[in-house]
Amino acid sequence: MDTPDFWIPHVAVILGLLAAALFQALTWRYARRRQSRLAELMARHATRPLLLLLPVLFGRVVQPLMHLQPAVAPAVRHIVTLLLIFGLGWLLIALISVLDEYLREGIPSGLSGAGRARILTRMGVLFRVLTAAVILVTAAAMLITFPEVRAIGTSILASAGIAGVILGIAARPGLEGLMAGLHVALTEPFHLDDTVVVEGDQGRVEEITSTYVVLALWDGRRVVVPLAYFLQKPFQNLSRSATGLLAAVTLEVDYSTPVAALREEVGRLVAASKLWDGQSWNLQVTEAGERTIQLRAVASAADPARQWDLRCEIREKLVQHVQERYPWALPRVRSVTAGDPPSGPAAES
Repeated sequence: MDTPDFWIPHVAVILGLLAAALFQALTWRYARRRQSRLAELMARHATRPLLLLLPVLFGRVVQPLMHLQPAVAPAVRHIVTLLLIFGLGWLLIALISVLDEYLREGIPSGLSGAGRARILTRMGVLFRVLTAAVILVTAAAMLITFPEVRAIGTSILASAGIAGVILGIAARPGLEGLMAGLHVALTEPFHLDDTVVVEGDQGRVEEITSTYVVLALWDGRRVVVPLAYFLQKPFQNLSRSATGLLAAVTLEVDYSTPVAALREEVGRLVAASKLWDGQSWNLQVTEAGERTIQLRAVASAADPARQWDLRCEIREKLVQHVQERYPWALPRVRSVTAGDPPSGPAAES
């Protein structure tokens, strides 16, 4: 390599670095003078990919001016092309991050919790899907630059479409995840902080990614559920349309239990509870079995968390009240021994 050829790539790289530094300085200055949050995010996220992309781009421009050896030139051009594709993909991901963060911060602070969660869910899923798509396209573009990969792909495509079958099977999990992410973002079957029941486990939607959902259970465990699950199997969303829910408590008692008195007690317990939303409550006899009757007390709560706590509170205090005031109303087993006089209508006749 001659002396001029030695300086050409170095000058190109230095110019690219200076251009990236100039971009960062100008955007930071504009952000400070105009109080522009978008310019600040651009300077923070886009500078690093530009530090790679601009020097490589300038080097690619001056590459024809260099007299490379025939044995080295193809490898150099290939490396430069790979770096260009990688830098461009990195820059696109950075721009997606800028847009994501800027839009999240632009959500009105006065928006209700449910509305904010709905917007954050839609935005989070969409931007994750976009990021995954950029990564896939960038990786595919880099692989196509290798002649061996193109040759293998061409030969397989020529053999009765086997490539399509293999690629379809291999890419099915990823494509299902991407499609499920788009489906969740568009149809919104659940949002962040919603309470859902999956396979008998009730939990709060803590995180939504492009491929899975993290549920926080009441006992501190975390359940990771693939997004495709919510498209293929039914699940319960306790916060879908409204947050108001009924806390139901069932109690088995003896037939001699004073139901009216217990109904008054349930009303007193519900009215004194801070968990009750003040909407509705009731106590009814729902079943009459061979030995006991079943009472069902219900009270409304504002959200699933209060619903659970209100149910436990009513159950505990109602059982305590029956134990203290009506201990004879607890379930009993009656028996008649041989020789005892008959009782009931048969004894009177």
